[in-house]
Amino acid sequence: MEGEGEGAALWQGAVLGGIIFWVVSSSYLNVTHKLRSFLQPRVSHYVDSGTPIILQIQSYRFGFLDALFSGLSCVVSVPFYTAFLPLVFWSGHGKLARQMTLLMAFCDYFGNCIKDVVSAPRPASPPVRRVTATKDEEDNALEYGLPSSHTLNTVCLSGYLLHYVLTHSQSQGAHVNYLGFSLVCLMVALIGLGRIYLGMHSVVDVLTGLLIGLGILAFWLRVDEYIDNFVISGQNVTSFWAALSFLLLFAYPTPELPTPSFEFHTAFNGVALGIVTGVQQTYHQFHHTDVPRLFSSEMTIPVFVGRMLLGIPTILLVKFCSKALAKWTIPVVANTLGIPIKSTSYIPTLNASVTGKKLKQGYLQKLLSHHKAFDVDTGIRFLQYAGLAWSVVDLVPTLFTYTSL
Repeated sequence: MEGEGEGAALWQGAVLGGIIFWVVSSSYLNVTHKLRSFLQPRVSHYVDSGTPIILQIQSYRFGFLDALFSGLSCVVSVPFYTAFLPLVFWSGHGKLARQMTLLMAFCDYFGNCIKDVVSAPRPASPPVRRVTATKDEEDNALEYGLPSSHTLNTVCLSGYLLHYVLTHSQSQGAHVNYLGFSLVCLMVALIGLGRIYLGMHSVVDVLTGLLIGLGILAFWLRVDEYIDNFVISGQNVTSFWAALSFLLLFAYPTPELPTPSFEFHTAFNGVALGIVTGVQQTYHQFHHTDVPRLFSSEMTIPVFVGRMLLGIPTILLVKFCSKALAKWTIPVVANTLGIPIKSTSYIPTLNASVTGKKLKQGYLQKLLSHHKAFDVDTGIRFLQYAGLAWSVVDLVPTLFTYTSL
């Protein structure tokens, strides 16, 4: 055991040290700017030259297609998965839920990093007609284009879901594999076509999202068992993941102009920390392989509905309380340490020097360029989503035990 502990500390230290080295060296060498100077003109050319294809696709405009593709975009969006994944945890499929959550966090970080490094524009509107039917789509439109996050996430999450179903289902056979694979391909094709039809992405964005998604999925299918074993029974899990989450906030690249991408990463970074911390502490109580699962005699549909009615208000309350606690504690700690701070939205009293709504970006460049004040909104958002995720896998299952759900 002592040797295992030393080995774990060694590789964990190597990972964290490697990230720190990358943060310092990439900033010193101005890697982001050099990559952007090389990639942005080329990608922008493909975006501009792809405009006639988008206009051709949009010439088949129907109200039904607007509704269909807008609906599909909502179904595979980050807010949807944020609401859907807690239900997977509470249905008894803990391994699937935690793997999809961590995969989602990985996809969100990797995809948004590429977006902000390249800082390539979305298709020009006009002439392209851009359909933003929801507030979430309006926020997405403020991000850069390449790659298409919807396409990337759909490839990874639907592909992993198919893998899980095929490896855990009692129904085996070539016809089952073919049907599942066909459904995933159809879903990915509709999402990719929909992003072009809605004017949110060009063809190069969708194809890049598809290729990156396939690469991430292939990588994840090779490491998911190792990651899962580490989360449920590894050494120094909570401390390592907390340090990793903190460093990833610094390692995020600064875009050419501010975008919401860093906000999305911060939220899911917090979610990953909350899930890992909660599962690591309560695995043998609530998340082991023998827990009741939906549709079994131990968990009927009425029981699952009861879990939703209790669980959803609870996690929303925890999110509210976590945000309020973070808004109070972070300024106190910062003032105690003498760190100058500001807030662009969460704390109006710290907003005196900010005019209008300003979108957040990474901390790395702020540190290295000696900005006068740090935006505490990043820490507040991170802690509130970490608290929400922890409640999904720790607090709420505890309530289920006390209420016999």
